[in-house]
Amino acid sequence: MEKNWQMAAPVMSDIEGFRSALGISLPLARILMGRGIDTVQGGTLFLNPSLSAMLDPFLLKGMEAAVERVVRARTARERICIYGDYDVDGISGTALLVSFLRRVGVNCGYFIPNRFDDGYGLNRDSLQQIFDSGATLVISVDCGIVSVEEAAFCRQSGVDLIILDHHTPGPVIPDAVAVVNPLQPGCDYPFKLLAGVGVAFNLLVALRSRLRKGGLFAPGEEPDLREWLDLVALGTIADVVPLQDQNRMYAFFGLQKLEQGSRAGIAALKRVAGVTDAVTCGQVGFRLAPRLNAAGRMESAVPGVDLLLGTDRVDNTRIAEELDAANTERQTIEKTILEQAIALVEERGGHPACRSIVLASREWHQGVIGIVASRLVERYHRPTVLIAIDDQGYGKGSGRSIPGFHLLEALNGCAGHLKRYGGHRYAAGVGLAEERIDGFVAAFEAEALKILGTGELLPSLAIDAVVDPQELALAFAEELQRMEPFGSGNPEPTLMLRGVTVLERRVVGDGHLKLRVAAGGKTFNAIAFRQAATATDGILDIAFFPEGNRWNNVTTLQLRIKAIRETVT
Repeated sequence: MEKNWQMAAPVMSDIEGFRSALGISLPLARILMGRGIDTVQGGTLFLNPSLSAMLDPFLLKGMEAAVERVVRARTARERICIYGDYDVDGISGTALLVSFLRRVGVNCGYFIPNRFDDGYGLNRDSLQQIFDSGATLVISVDCGIVSVEEAAFCRQSGVDLIILDHHTPGPVIPDAVAVVNPLQPGCDYPFKLLAGVGVAFNLLVALRSRLRKGGLFAPGEEPDLREWLDLVALGTIADVVPLQDQNRMYAFFGLQKLEQGSRAGIAALKRVAGVTDAVTCGQVGFRLAPRLNAAGRMESAVPGVDLLLGTDRVDNTRIAEELDAANTERQTIEKTILEQAIALVEERGGHPACRSIVLASREWHQGVIGIVASRLVERYHRPTVLIAIDDQGYGKGSGRSIPGFHLLEALNGCAGHLKRYGGHRYAAGVGLAEERIDGFVAAFEAEALKILGTGELLPSLAIDAVVDPQELALAFAEELQRMEPFGSGNPEPTLMLRGVTVLERRVVGDGHLKLRVAAGGKTFNAIAFRQAATATDGILDIAFFPEGNRWNNVTTLQLRIKAIRETVT
């Protein structure tokens, strides 16, 4: 798809002073300043993450009440039940809380709802089962912020509820003993973009502090919270929250813990996923997280928590292999649904005139439609909702969006057609009767027509900096590694060379271009994945990322090309 190249605004500050103070190259200084990291203090914290920069967890509204209630439950030997969501954020948050609370002497179990039987969020019937098991305190993680009726049910049943969530609150905050969510009104915590597992980790930090002050740790027995950062990184990266500020810190140190593989279940997961080298955000997002997610998408997410909590190598290997098999099944189903969805879009003839895509089928698997919606957004760059209709004629849908289109706000405009909905700017879920689908399709398209212009229907390619050919060297590519981990909110930099000529061109592998290019009197090796059909005649601009390419034990500079266009004068 054609892309709209968007150039970063010119840097107006004292870039030379910034560069010199940080001891970095001029191109890296331009990239950082273009991303708003324009003070020496900010640059230092970005390039040298430190856990000492963690914000005070007690700045989170509701944290004091949450800690006090957990401490009281520990003292009285009450039974606590962690109620987690069925995605990786909820799974890792559940394992995090259960593992830590058991370590500090709390009687703690957990419950993960079934996507198909219980639905998203707190479920009244499930809560009743938890009450019947003897739990007197329920802690939700990665869900609960819109569960107003379920919170009232807890209150009426005499069971306390703590909500740990990061999703957008509704107009009414649930009546719970404590609600901890940085997005709720009146919360002074300055960083608002935590994942659910990040909120849960802040509870652990606050709880450990309170237990330490109470003199409850013998010498040498205080838990080292770095032990749980692998779980925090899993959920944070998998939930695609921006890797900025606190999230960047969690991912930076958590990836190191994931690489060590000291948690037995994660070691087993890495084995079946074929992760043997340094663990990156890409490996979490495309290898580890999909396998943890697969069980919840196909049936039950409980095995994922069991794996993260497990200590027996044989059991962990068995569970990891089951998750791997579930992921393979998920991939097969996803491929089928994607092919069907693409056919529907193409056959109806509405694209490219349409501003949105809404599709429904009785044949689709509810647990996979969210992934397929993401694939359609990548292909067509339109806000997309896919709906799986069950045998009773009820549709459960999953939506994904694009920049400039706030999905939850758009759904507010379609509320008359929906029985339930929730989510945030880029992802949401809906529930509606089959007979209301046509009305919803029209209402959603109307919202898209109001919000999206033709320019917003082209994906943007953000250019961090235009570089001089003389600035490109292997040392600079290695310096860019200081910006890792790359991910949402901190994508790998995209640089631009103007006036490029292709000297050599050949197609390799599955439609990839292997190029030798010249610019400014220098030549470079380049690779353009899946761009064999791209024209390379004339004078060109290339958008790329410079990286080291190792071959025969020798590492050389390679430009990984993201897009090519004729030079714009």
